[in-house]
Parts: sequence; C-alpha cells; structure tokens
Amino acid sequence: MYRFAKKVLATAAVLALAGPAAAQDGPIKMGALATLEGAFTVLGEDGMRGVRMALEEFGYKAGGREIELITGSSDASPDSAIRAARKLVEQDGVDILVGPLSGSEGLAVKDYAKTQPETTFVNGSSAAQDTTLRDPADNFFRFSTEGAQWMAGLGEYVYNEKGYRSVAVLAEDYSFPYTQVFGFLEPFCRLGGEAPADARFWVPIGNKDYSSVIAALPDDVDAIYVALGGADAVNFLTQYEQAGGQLPLIGGSITVDQTVLGSKGRTREFIIGTPSAGPISDTWDDPRWNAFVATYKEMFPDGFPSPSLFAHAYYINTKAVLLALEQIGGDLSDGQAKLRETLSTLEFETPTGMVHLDERRQAVADIFLTEVVVGPEGNLVNQTVKVIPQVSQTFGLSYEEFLEYGVVSRENPEC
Repeated sequence: MYRFAKKVLATAAVLALAGPAAAQDGPIKMGALATLEGAFTVLGEDGMRGVRMALEEFGYKAGGREIELITGSSDASPDSAIRAARKLVEQDGVDILVGPLSGSEGLAVKDYAKTQPETTFVNGSSAAQDTTLRDPADNFFRFSTEGAQWMAGLGEYVYNEKGYRSVAVLAEDYSFPYTQVFGFLEPFCRLGGEAPADARFWVPIGNKDYSSVIAALPDDVDAIYVALGGADAVNFLTQYEQAGGQLPLIGGSITVDQTVLGSKGRTREFIIGTPSAGPISDTWDDPRWNAFVATYKEMFPDGFPSPSLFAHAYYINTKAVLLALEQIGGDLSDGQAKLRETLSTLEFETPTGMVHLDERRQAVADIFLTEVVVGPEGNLVNQTVKVIPQVSQTFGLSYEEFLEYGVVSRENPEC
C-alpha cells in the first residue's frame, strides 16, 4: 500500500511538472470578435477577411504552435460585444482575443479586459479615442490607429484647399464618431472654420429614415461633414441625393470606405470628389499595399474591389499577435508575460507603412489624405492626395497637453 501510494504521488509530481510544458506545445486558441449582425454586418465580414489573411500568411501557425480560430459576433452595441467576449474567453477558453470592431464596443471590451488578466486582448478596428488614451488596460493593445488620428490633415485641407469656412455635421451618436468629429473639427475650427451647435445632427446606429435630418440641414454652410458607416451611410447618401441635396460632402473615414463605395444602388457621381482621410488609400502606389490588395482579391473574389479599412485593421492586429508569438516561441506561460512584453515593443511593416506602439499601447502610423474618384476598373476608390507620416494619438503634443482638450463628445470641440 505504501509503495502504491508513493508511486501515485511520484506520477502526480511528474504530471504536474510536465503539465505546463505540455500545455505550451498545444494549439493556441485565438478569438476573433466582429460585428456580424446589424447595420455594420458588411464591415465585420471584411474585418474577418483580414483576420484570415494574416492567419493564412502564417499557415495558421506561430511560434511552433497551431492557431485555432474561434469567432464571435456582435451587433456594434457594447452589451453584445461583452456577451461575445465573455463567451470567447470564459466558455471557449481563448488565449488571445482580437476585436472588437466598433468604437463603443472597444471601450466596453477594454474594461472587460481588466477583469481577465490572464487573457491578452488586441484590437480589431475599434477606433474610439479613450480605448487607449484614458485609463487603458494593461492587457489591451491597439496596432490600428484611432478615429481622431484618421482625420490627420483633413481639417486643414478643406479649409486651405477647398476654401470651406462653415460646415454642418451628421454623425452616428456614439464614441467613434465623436472621436472622428473631434479629429476633423479641432484643426478646422482652429484655423477659423465654424460648425455651429445647431448644425450638428446625431443619429443612432441603424437609422433608416433621414428625411427629418435632411429637411433640417442648413443651406448657409459650405459643406456637410458626414461620419456614418455601413448601411447608415448608404441610406443617407441615397436619400440625400433623391431629395436633391446640393451641398458638397466631407467624408468621415468609414463613410467613403469600400464598405460604402462598393455598395450597389446609389448614383455614383454624387460622392465623387469627396475629401476624406484615414488609415488606407485605395490607390496608394506602393508595393506593400499593392501586394496586400492582390492577395485580398485572390483570397476573396466575392469581397470588395479593394480591401476596406476594417480588413486592413484586423489584418494588422492579427499579424501583430502572430509576429509576437513567433518571437517568443509560442510561450504563453507566466500569465502571458512574454507575449505582452513583446507586443509592447513590437515594430513591423504593414501594407500601409511601419507601425509601433506608444506607452499606452496605441499605434503610431501613417495616415492618408484622399479624395473619391472613379478608378481604372470603373469602381469608386479613394485616391491618395497626401501621406501624413507617423501620426501619434496626441498629434505631437505631450500627453498632459493633449488631455487638456477634454473628453470627445457631441459638444467638444465647441468650434
């Protein structure tokens, strides 16, 4: 009996020692969370294409370990994102979660990440400013730039080159559009432009009828800045044109993204010439971007004519995870300490240039000033006007100086 007990204890000890090592040899579970329901469904679908592009590039393997992909779906609301994240982390047991897609979802997932210190969270395309600017989570990383960064150069461009002095604003009523509007209006207003409070219109995600907004739009402004995405953008553009709208548009990043430009059933000429800015430019003549576009088209012939910013963001964030896993040999021991240390210092080449993180784990990367044109294949594309290099979240200001702008909102900046 004694010898048997001793043998059992010895065997248990060996298994205890071998367990962690054996666990480090098994598959790594990666969760990917995107909006696969609601008004932003097409955005989420293209985001998932970006995830698969990165995984295919690595052969679904990194650091000597297989990558098992488990997907989760939300509808762009914070509650749905948290439900999906909880399922992926607490039920499916993912080691790493890539996502979410939308701005307020990102704020919610950041807070959830603080309750799950053993899991590493890497952004999808969520681009609200405060996901990383204020009270960031130590285990949340964002290798894609955010909504205010995406607007770099646009306010100055429409003021100086287009000659606009006053604009109306139409945007969805949540954190990402607040961030975009801030990024556009801050330099525009600082130069002398105006965006009166009574000319700012905020609508819920999923709004289908824009007739009352269109009727209320002022006719004494030079242009309308529009920050709507997916089906919301298509609905407004269609209804504004049908109503005989004459004001030129300025596009938020997702308003003139391929998820909108590639849609059907809208008169194309209406949006040609619209200036915008964002993390990609469809016509950027660079080998890195051209190779990315070619791979996208080959992998997804049923996708858009050119990858959307959502495919781009999810690809970059997923690739960051895979590069880090390669560097550490897939070692997720010690609460994933090696993975997080490597992600924090990671710098790599993307289809749109180099990216690295600041001290709050937020991307610093190039931004593209663009205008909508008809492409060589007859489809609408964003043409590169200018590349703004290595835009930081604080636009070159110190962190303390930038915080003095206050939290983005419907009213900030006042202009």
